[in-house]
Amino acid sequence: MNRRIIIAGGGTGGHIFPALAIAGALKKMDSSIEILFVGAKGKMEMEKIPQAGYPIEGLDIAGFNRSSLIKNIGLPWKLLKSFWQVRKILQQFKPDAVLGVGGYSSFPVLRVAQVKGIPTFLHEANSYAGRSNQLLAKKVNCVFAGVMGLDRFFPAEKVCHTGNPVRDVITKPLPSLEESRKHFKLDSNRPTLLVVGGSLGARSINDAINNGLDQLLAANIQVIWQTGKSFASQAEKVCSGKQGVWTGAFIEQMEMAYAASTLIVARAGAMTVAEIAVVAKPAIFVPFPHAAEDHQTANAMQLVKHQAGLLIADHAAATQLISAVIELCIDEEKRKQMTEQIRPMGIRDADQRVAIELLKRINA
Repeated sequence: MNRRIIIAGGGTGGHIFPALAIAGALKKMDSSIEILFVGAKGKMEMEKIPQAGYPIEGLDIAGFNRSSLIKNIGLPWKLLKSFWQVRKILQQFKPDAVLGVGGYSSFPVLRVAQVKGIPTFLHEANSYAGRSNQLLAKKVNCVFAGVMGLDRFFPAEKVCHTGNPVRDVITKPLPSLEESRKHFKLDSNRPTLLVVGGSLGARSINDAINNGLDQLLAANIQVIWQTGKSFASQAEKVCSGKQGVWTGAFIEQMEMAYAASTLIVARAGAMTVAEIAVVAKPAIFVPFPHAAEDHQTANAMQLVKHQAGLLIADHAAATQLISAVIELCIDEEKRKQMTEQIRPMGIRDADQRVAIELLKRINA
């Protein structure tokens, strides 16, 4: 009898990429396993999951809107509807286990599965566990922890430290410096700054780079600047006619960008932090200040407290980021120390660890 597993969650690349990595590891271990994803209608998983070759069911669910309370009027109805949809999905698919990877679509799926007595599992990527995951953890079989220290949020006996699964192109040896910089039409001998604000970009980081680009170029620093969609056209104008800078809304081949970089400036989403640890690059983190429970600051602090990264608060990016970048690009010794500190924190086989532990528990 083939095993059937539902993977629930999404909303951002930070939930989708690890979910796909875990699905791939499960299929490698047992190609007969049937996997069904459940996400939220209108979110990026509805596009990304089928592109990766997996079926997905969408729920009519939305998260709480903090900026406009009036938009939450339909929330109770959407939540109720999503529970009905989940019951139907579970009835038809008959899963042997359900894994939640975060995002508000995972809550109703795991909750209904728990009521039905189906084994449930969580993967918590962040250093600060969200409220819904804390509620779900009381009845899950196991919490796969992306970072250390999560037993302050979950029952210690249920926590299994696996690390955060990253894209497989990141776990393989990176392209050469020469090849990667050529890919971005950059000089192979100049220090190169990689700026990534996530798939949506990051306003404070984009503004700081926008205002300080000439300063960076004057300091002989090349820039690979991923802006996100909303800032892309503005960045293109700023960079027009300038040598030593690449800009785009999105970077398709992140392995090239990591390989080309001397230093990285980024938000501190769990997956970004995990990838930077795997590629072992010095980084300055500018955490998104409005993330739930300020979890991005907690993520960055996991590295900062080991001298494996630097942190600049979002509100300070305008005045501090450019000078910090120039200082670190000059200080080769400091960068070497950061690389040495971050390297042991990179976990390359987290997807396999999750898959092994999950199968072990449902086969028991």
